[in-house]
Amino acid sequence: MHMKTRNDKQLVVGLDIGTSKVTAIVGEYEPGEPITVIGIGTHVSRGMRKGMVVDIESTVNSIQRAVEEAELMAGCDIRAVTASISGSHLETRNSHGNAAIRDREVTPGDLEQVLEAASAVAIPADRKVLYKESQEYRIDGQDGIRSPVGMSGVRLEANVHLVTGAAAAVQNITKSIQRCGLSVDELVPSALASARAVLTDDERELGVCLVDIGAGTTDMAIYTQGSIRYTASLPIGGDQITGDITYAVQTPTAHAEEIKIKYACALTQFAHADETIQVPSVGDRPPRRLARQALAQSVQARYEEIFEMVQDRLRSSGYDSLVAAGVVLTGGAAKMEGALELAEEIFHKMVRLGVPQEISGLGEVISSPLHATGVGLLLHGARHNVAVRGGSPALAGVGGLLGKWRNWFTRNF
Repeated sequence: MHMKTRNDKQLVVGLDIGTSKVTAIVGEYEPGEPITVIGIGTHVSRGMRKGMVVDIESTVNSIQRAVEEAELMAGCDIRAVTASISGSHLETRNSHGNAAIRDREVTPGDLEQVLEAASAVAIPADRKVLYKESQEYRIDGQDGIRSPVGMSGVRLEANVHLVTGAAAAVQNITKSIQRCGLSVDELVPSALASARAVLTDDERELGVCLVDIGAGTTDMAIYTQGSIRYTASLPIGGDQITGDITYAVQTPTAHAEEIKIKYACALTQFAHADETIQVPSVGDRPPRRLARQALAQSVQARYEEIFEMVQDRLRSSGYDSLVAAGVVLTGGAAKMEGALELAEEIFHKMVRLGVPQEISGLGEVISSPLHATGVGLLLHGARHNVAVRGGSPALAGVGGLLGKWRNWFTRNF
């Protein structure tokens, strides 16, 4: 996946395929150093519904456009990506595996073996293990071991967090990426990617619930004692809010989206009684004025529903009392004015807005919760690289760039 570039840096590409947008982010790094973002491309995504592919053609087109834009900005050819996957078909389970320690001392090979053993659970034929991560290890009955490499013992056990997905949904995403001539290094559940980008180590230790509110899905990930414990993807998000505005205000979806971004807020007390906004009507009727408070009411109701669904999942997972560091909101819909305050009222916990950390480069990417998943994919890809050493080159040189420029230019102008 990585390839030496001019200055001995390695490149990594994250492809966040969301319900509202496809984003490709290119980063470069030296092993052990923070990643620098050197290119980003975004395109509207029309072939996705609630995190799943509903139209392969237009998804392929969106991916291609986003990747081309990122290639032009970064000045390179993208060949392999780390991509995100989401949707309510994702399921989570905590499994247990064990392996004999071959040379009386734990090697990275033993860790691989124990992960394999843990993921060899009975999984229905129509599901696929997407992601596995160890939570903690035990050696000969001694538990609470985080990094066992180099320790002595006879038998190694591990608790492992598995995320499985519907095989068809996974295949559709993979197919869409491959039809763009790219290879998929890894599919990462978007909740885990976002968590990777926005959470701090302290929060993971104390216990934290990450809530990534996208357009089609709300993804959540719960960490306690430094490890992932629970992931879920709920089929509700910013699109529902836009839909509510469309019906409440009777205006086309594109206008509703714009009104949501410009004027909506998630708490009615944030909208003054005398504020009004102009709303374009459907067809050739004249535009109308609408009280901003009326807008806030329908938006607040939907946010409450989203947060209550998350709260239900948090309770049913059994980790509700263990998330001492509270809730971290990220994703596009978390930027809404009043969302944090409303979340605090509903969760009765500390709530903060999560923006990507430990990464440098293009300012506008880094500072926005919109790109939490994309940045998290970069961090995952880089970690994956270090683990794999080698693999397929993610990028080729600057060779085909002129042709690319020409294509992009003719298509867009």
